[in-house]
Amino acid sequence: MDIFECTIKQLNNWLHAGRVSSVEATRAMLERIESVEDRVGSFITRTPESALAEAAAADRRIASGNAHILTGIPLALKDIFLTEGIRTTCGSRMLHNFIPPYSATAWERLRDCGSVLLGKLNQDEFAMGSSNESSAFGVTRNPWDTARIPGGSSGGSAAAIAARQATATLGTDTGGSIRQPSSHCGCVGLKPTYGRVSRYGVIAFASSLDQVGPITRDVTDCAIMLGAVAGYDPKDSTSVNAPVPDYTAALTGDIKGLRIGLPKEYYIDGLDRDVQAAMDRAIETYRRLGAEFVEISLPHTDYAVATYYLIATAEASSNLARYDGVRFGHRSEQAEGLIDMMTKSRSEGFGAEVKRRIMLGTYALSSGYYDAYYVKAQKVRTLIMGDFTRAFEHVDAILTPVAPTPAFKIGEMVDDPLQMYLSDIFTIPVNLAGTCAMSVPAGFSASGLPIGLQLIGKPFGEETILRAGHAFEQATEWHMRKAEI
Repeated sequence: MDIFECTIKQLNNWLHAGRVSSVEATRAMLERIESVEDRVGSFITRTPESALAEAAAADRRIASGNAHILTGIPLALKDIFLTEGIRTTCGSRMLHNFIPPYSATAWERLRDCGSVLLGKLNQDEFAMGSSNESSAFGVTRNPWDTARIPGGSSGGSAAAIAARQATATLGTDTGGSIRQPSSHCGCVGLKPTYGRVSRYGVIAFASSLDQVGPITRDVTDCAIMLGAVAGYDPKDSTSVNAPVPDYTAALTGDIKGLRIGLPKEYYIDGLDRDVQAAMDRAIETYRRLGAEFVEISLPHTDYAVATYYLIATAEASSNLARYDGVRFGHRSEQAEGLIDMMTKSRSEGFGAEVKRRIMLGTYALSSGYYDAYYVKAQKVRTLIMGDFTRAFEHVDAILTPVAPTPAFKIGEMVDDPLQMYLSDIFTIPVNLAGTCAMSVPAGFSASGLPIGLQLIGKPFGEETILRAGHAFEQATEWHMRKAEI
């Protein structure tokens, strides 16, 4: 096995056995990035010099006997996380030269563990998109088929795992942006409960929906990464002050008696045939493992997409008002006067999808429409949350598809934003409800494209879905297949 194919657990064992050093592992990963990056486009910024310095420090820490399981492990971050002294663009021309003066809490916690940062990963601009096609730095390609999208907005984070360019990555999930690309790229991706992981230092898209989570090769690595970044942060007012369990201890493989809900609203006629077949196989696997299935209803699911695109765009309109060419970010050189400078800076700095969402959100918040749209959407959001609350009175977890189809071709939906928005129909309700969910590899389409299943848990029920995901993973071989790139 090549170094760059190792999981966190495997590489940690190699590091502590003296089979390889962190410097050697980091060099191997940097060489892997160099060899495949022109075909994938996962990275916006690479940091080889600082990575090797961090790896050397990690080797000294391992030798001292004071190492964490993530010490010396080469990781990469979605370019939405602030990294002190390292360019952070959020996939936008608006921030093409922005160097943050401080770092996001999630990265600080990984850095304190001794992790090595390989670079910053491509994404949809300001995390707005489902295909990674809205990035100002080019399209990321799916390692399983480079003519297809990797998913979005954390497309670079998932593609880097599938292409074996990093041992693990961090992404963010506002409406499915960890789970959907993980499904399309054959990775494990987890969106934690809102408030479980600090958002401090994460560039905001929709503040009541955004959440930080890991993308990894397997469920064990996912549990390790979540345990490292989760926990209360006084710098984030939405962070929940609750104990962080040992998530790896939940991976027992035993799910006998686990009650899993199947929501009838998610198994619809428009579901791709290969996706439906993968879900049917997954259900049968869980039955063999001793799980019990219960049909449930989430009756307000049909309203989720409309609700999400009112709330998310309204919050984006507010959050992105700060990019005015005055304080930081792109400033137009063609402007005459203050108002012209602000107008031209935003016109030049933002891409088409971001402008579309700002306009939608500004309209929804405008005088005379606020009650009709934004307030109404918040009321429907409460109904969606109630659907999940009632469902979890009868089940321990919920199993659904992640996406209606496997990855589509690059450019196929770029001129049809409504169809693009519908690709997140199965993931959006989880963000509106604020609960946790994960994507686990569950099969392949007839054309060889990965398909993921979604496990949804109760609020702060990450242990349960990790246990269920791990049991499924141990009973199948889908996660062991590798993209040939």
